[in-house]
Amino acid sequence: MNASSIATIALIALNLAVQIALVLRILLRPHREPASRIAWILVVLAVPVLGISVYLLLGEVNIGRRRADRMHAVLAEMPSLSSTADAHATQWKANVPALHRHLFRVGHSISELEPVGGNSGRLLADSNATIDSMVADIDAARDQVHLLFYIWLPDNNGCKIVSALKRAAARGVTCRAMADDLGSHTMIHSEHWHAMQAAGVKLARALPIGNPVLRVLTGRIDLRNHRKILVIDDWITYCGSQNCADPEFLVKAKYAPWVDAMMRFEGPIARQNQQLFASDWMAHVDDDIDSLLLQPLPSTPQ
Repeated sequence: MNASSIATIALIALNLAVQIALVLRILLRPHREPASRIAWILVVLAVPVLGISVYLLLGEVNIGRRRADRMHAVLAEMPSLSSTADAHATQWKANVPALHRHLFRVGHSISELEPVGGNSGRLLADSNATIDSMVADIDAARDQVHLLFYIWLPDNNGCKIVSALKRAAARGVTCRAMADDLGSHTMIHSEHWHAMQAAGVKLARALPIGNPVLRVLTGRIDLRNHRKILVIDDWITYCGSQNCADPEFLVKAKYAPWVDAMMRFEGPIARQNQQLFASDWMAHVDDDIDSLLLQPLPSTPQ
């Protein structure tokens, strides 16, 4: 047996060993649907080298070990909402009708957040109305504005938010704004981003990519932060599917205009979005804002 034959046998054995290891990983990995397991096993076995490469790139939920470790550390040290120093906690106890309690149990099983009462909510009419409402609330902010978006573009609506944040910072309001490094790439590398920073707005990039080649080796680039939340004065919050951009934004122009659903809530429920924002913010920035989660909620609306 010559060297070439030995090398071929070794490569075949290595490929087989990797295939077996990946199949076991696919079968044993938790939180994966049976159909997904079968599909990945077929890919790995049917297309040996390419299938293995595709699984290593896309098959695991991996944002990078160091990044994941920091996120876990932040979550472990954050105060729970149940420990909030709130003298009026009983005032905000939710009175959930029996007919809907099973839905709230499902929500709690996913988010570990309890339902709270004392809130008002409003579904915004459309994308432009949502941005105008956000701007009005930011202009009325007295203490803090916390914003996090997946896509934030330097278009008409995106720049309305930029201007509102700069005005708020000029009034002495603490403004923290975070945007996904991929979805908001254009905004992050625009003059508007630098102008906000110069105006005193604290900025951060969610899941920064850096060198794409090196990032692929340490974690998946396609796993992004898709949150779209705004928290104002720990009492007003927005959440839903809308990004910070015009409804006709050109990321996927053939689908424009985008029709999104966005809710404006007022009440103690804002503290839950405050916690979500804080967990993402502290995972990326050396700015400990845990103390905000320990402040008592106001006994009456702001």
